[in-house]
Amino acid sequence: MDMKQKLEALHEEARKKIMESGNLDKLNEVRVAYLGKKGELTAILKSMKDVAPEDRPKVGQLVNETRSRIEGLLENHKKALADAKREAQLKAEVIDVTLPAKKARIGHRHPNTIALEEVERIFVGMGYEVVEGPEVEYQDYNFTKLNIPEDHPARDEQDTFFINKEICLRSQTSPVQARTMEQGKLPIRMIAPGRVFRSDEVDATHSPSFHQIEGLVIDKNITFADLKGTLEEFAKELFGPETKTKFRPHHFPFTEPSAEVDVSCFKCGGKGCRFCKGSGWIEILGCGMVHPNVLRMCGIDPEEYTGFAFGVGLERIALLKYEIDDMRLLYENDIRFLNQF
Repeated sequence: MDMKQKLEALHEEARKKIMESGNLDKLNEVRVAYLGKKGELTAILKSMKDVAPEDRPKVGQLVNETRSRIEGLLENHKKALADAKREAQLKAEVIDVTLPAKKARIGHRHPNTIALEEVERIFVGMGYEVVEGPEVEYQDYNFTKLNIPEDHPARDEQDTFFINKEICLRSQTSPVQARTMEQGKLPIRMIAPGRVFRSDEVDATHSPSFHQIEGLVIDKNITFADLKGTLEEFAKELFGPETKTKFRPHHFPFTEPSAEVDVSCFKCGGKGCRFCKGSGWIEILGCGMVHPNVLRMCGIDPEEYTGFAFGVGLERIALLKYEIDDMRLLYENDIRFLNQF
């Protein structure tokens, strides 16, 4: 058998094995067997030294043509196998476009956020601005400038989270009021919402981290009548136009005189029910006229300016407005509870 016949037989043998290859791994084994370093065609090239010098160019051309033909067969069959594999994959992974799509679960505002936005809307409508401040605060702003003396129980480590002797986690948002007064830009009409921290045990009505909204007005000729009128309007906007307010004497170090404010029960209209514990009234906030000492420490002349301040717990507003009986529900992230809002 001459070289041409030998190469034709090699080509035919390779073609049969290529066509019999049922997957890419088998096909690669055929490629290595014929075109690899130790393959059939490579062995023929190595035997060129036994060919007469005048025949070597012709034989070399025949070997190269055979290599090209085998490579073409390999490439075509590789493509055919890949197409077949892709077709099988498409059939196995077919998508039924008539099936309903998975519904996207879109979140919504938290009850606290809804209540906060409602309170902000009411006070911004009265001409107030919303001011924020740091949650990690100096004792000077958290206590001293609010007329809270050194021996006051609020300064005890059992009530306040201290970072060191001078810095603590704010126990109310009143420091924002002190910082605003220090700027000396009068008059002031502001509310200060934000997170506060107190060393309380977690139960249905307490948490070591909660939210407050405190308000402050400083101007000339501000009286307790202005405070009462403001809070009456706030209560009616928040709980309904029939809501009544009641002021009870109280004591806060940073206001004088001070009061606790109750609103008529919006469930029973003041007749008495389980929601208001039969009293017809619900306590919502504390307030009072800004103490002259606070004004002085913040650089404001109490002989020329007066003002009032008030503070309400945001969680308390949310609990009352949505008739929630356990504060812990606001923080447990139970989707069954949150979906109600």
